[in-house]
Amino acid sequence: MDINDVSFRPVSEMPHFYHHFYTLYLFTASDFKTILLPETAFGVFSCLSGSLLLTDGLSRALPILLRIPLVLLWIWVNLLPFNISNQRQQSAVLEDGANKPWRPIPSGRISLPNAKWLMWACYSVALIVSINLDCAVPCLTLIALGWIYNDLGGADYSCLVRNFINAAGFTCFASGATVVASGRVMLTCAAYKWFAMIVAIVFSTVQMQDMPDQEGDSVRGRKTVPLVIGDREARWTVAAPVAFWSVLAPAFWKVSFVGFGIPLLLGIVVTKRVMVNCTVREDKLTFKLWNLWMVSL
Repeated sequence: MDINDVSFRPVSEMPHFYHHFYTLYLFTASDFKTILLPETAFGVFSCLSGSLLLTDGLSRALPILLRIPLVLLWIWVNLLPFNISNQRQQSAVLEDGANKPWRPIPSGRISLPNAKWLMWACYSVALIVSINLDCAVPCLTLIALGWIYNDLGGADYSCLVRNFINAAGFTCFASGATVVASGRVMLTCAAYKWFAMIVAIVFSTVQMQDMPDQEGDSVRGRKTVPLVIGDREARWTVAAPVAFWSVLAPAFWKVSFVGFGIPLLLGIVVTKRVMVNCTVREDKLTFKLWNLWMVSL
């Protein structure tokens, strides 16, 4: 989230409770457009597909739509401790101090020791909420992925490991959102095959998120796809798989010709933009369109 999109107020002007809640919000503010809203939409639309993914074969539009706040809550409480863990890393604090000084740690809203205690408290809350919503497995998997990604440096030393963790994390959020939106209805065998395909789709294309962050990733010593094989080559590794999955994913569901329209159109837009519009600003917009493309699948 751009700093201009967030309204900041001095601590002295904020009520005590609001100050703490706002601190929690700032930990996740950058991911509202790229994780919270897209994953919510993915889960809701997956449930509205009815018999394709749910064993009872009913889409039950109104109950699903009424559970959107629960879906948002589940995603956010699982996203929050991961982000705290990520942002409390020393390299992240230095990077955020230069690029995102409004985040809680570089802005001085919370100390590093307190951030660590807050992280563990939030992980506990996330697990309790997830157990009550029958989403313990995605929650525990996200905790393990966060440990590998942040504490073991899985994001920094291998672009393949980085992509796999991102793919697994995206799928955990997507599957959890689907379960919450469904009201604890069991998923079909086709649903599990679909989520396996989602892992493959994200693994092969998620390097789009690294295209606009090459300068910062280089400073942190991360081994992202564009830094390992080069910018132009990395763009081809996004464009080709996006074009491929834009056809194969709709074909998996045997949809009509019209059903191919939206994912194919968005796939063409993402493919064109990643190869032609190559500035940092344009890459950030392309990544947002990539998220929209993922939802359309």
